[in-house]
Amino acid sequence: MCTLEKRGDLFVLTLTGAGEHRLNPTLLDAISAALRRVKAETSTSSALITTAQGKFFSNGYDLAWAKSSDPIITSSDRFRVMSSKFRSLVADLISLRMPTIAAVSGHASAGGLILALCHDYVLMRKDRGFLYMSELDIGLKIPPWLFAILRCKIGSPAALREVALRAAKLTAETAVDKGVIDSAHDSAEETVEAAMRLGEELVGRRWDGHVYGEVRKAVMPEVLEAIAAVDKVSTTIPSRL
Repeated sequence: MCTLEKRGDLFVLTLTGAGEHRLNPTLLDAISAALRRVKAETSTSSALITTAQGKFFSNGYDLAWAKSSDPIITSSDRFRVMSSKFRSLVADLISLRMPTIAAVSGHASAGGLILALCHDYVLMRKDRGFLYMSELDIGLKIPPWLFAILRCKIGSPAALREVALRAAKLTAETAVDKGVIDSAHDSAEETVEAAMRLGEELVGRRWDGHVYGEVRKAVMPEVLEAIAAVDKVSTTIPSRL
């Protein structure tokens, strides 16, 4: 599912395998567990880099898992499970006490794009992959808590319209031009290398982690408020999931 490696002051979280890295409960739990390790093992200034193997960074929610047949647990329950676990993961990333960098190594669609945008910096390979909010094309609404992330991270109204209301598939270079991501690189390897250099630069500032996390939460209060609002009214999720 994923691995976590510590390289000096940098944590490198990698979604493993050649699949689409769909955000089902198993993968979401694995990423959340890795973030708990990051928190537990951090004693000095650090940074987190998230990347993935294969042609996908992440292709979003595992809709096939959500729609799979079960005589006890309904599809709507399964979808609520994924959404709840993803909201928890997003809240953890926003509150993490260190800079975070997404090294997007391939396609990042729907929830996969949101996962990338939840990092402080987004770098992407330009030889393969695109960024894509697929909800319009597959007939799904973008929930308010998730749209709050798009509004927070995509400052240009025109760019936000392209992403959300035209379901545009953005290459890395186009995404840089529109201010959706920070930089584009020639390959997956160069993207990770650039992320490592940026991480070392940020770690070199020796910022207080607690202060950094609190500042990030102050930058993105609408996201945390939207997540809290959903969690407050959510129904009980079946424990067996």
